[in-house]
Amino acid sequence: METKSARVYRTIREWIASGELPPGSKLPSERTLVEDLDIGRTQLRRVLARLVAERVLEVHGRSSYKIPSLDVTTAPPAELEPWQIHGERTIYDNRWVKLGLVDVEPPGVERFEHHVVRLHHVSIAAILDDRDRVLMLWRYRFVPNRFGWELPGGIVDEGEDPKTTALREVEEETGWRPESLEHVVTYQPMVGMVDSPHEIFVGHGAEHVGDPTDLEEAGHVAWVPLFDIPGLMARGELMGSGTLVALLYVLASRGGDAVKASA
Repeated sequence: METKSARVYRTIREWIASGELPPGSKLPSERTLVEDLDIGRTQLRRVLARLVAERVLEVHGRSSYKIPSLDVTTAPPAELEPWQIHGERTIYDNRWVKLGLVDVEPPGVERFEHHVVRLHHVSIAAILDDRDRVLMLWRYRFVPNRFGWELPGGIVDEGEDPKTTALREVEEETGWRPESLEHVVTYQPMVGMVDSPHEIFVGHGAEHVGDPTDLEEAGHVAWVPLFDIPGLMARGELMGSGTLVALLYVLASRGGDAVKASA
């Protein structure tokens, strides 16, 4: 059964993930939260302290909380020029991978053909529970010929919203249905030569709805303690850049507490 503290923690995270509390906005007062969320003031302050430690909230003064702003101070240099792209020719193409030669001309450099591999758009999700564990799969991958831990995820279908993909893949691969998902970053795994946008989502809480249905992608399903992640990383047991990016984001958002716990 979910505790009051866990429920309130999840509710506030859902407010932020849904945009109900956008970046830069203030959290309702403690008195309002106590009344609206049916929780004691001491319990509430523990939840708020945890959210501050995870950098989900900022505290201003004694009891004023706000969602961190996304403003940045680093401006891109204005004097740099992009490469000129004169065209592209395909040399291999199927449903999984496309290989092209792109006619490029960097500033001050003679134009040449650059190999570019185009792969699918991918969504990956890190689902956390109220015991600081993350939902993972122990899988065999034949390309590196080894087992390792991965987060659930998969290919975004044509016209599909990446969040829908992440929700679907988690349930199909693990048998758990996420209660919420927040998009945290989009990145390219090998930006110099490979085009394959990766969408990273983080969620809190999940309901067990049955066995995995995607047998090809399924592995051993486990809730892995966050304090184990640095050790798994050191042993090379975290497979795939999406898994690493998502888990590093989670650890960074918690101010290194999980790393300290493993020391």
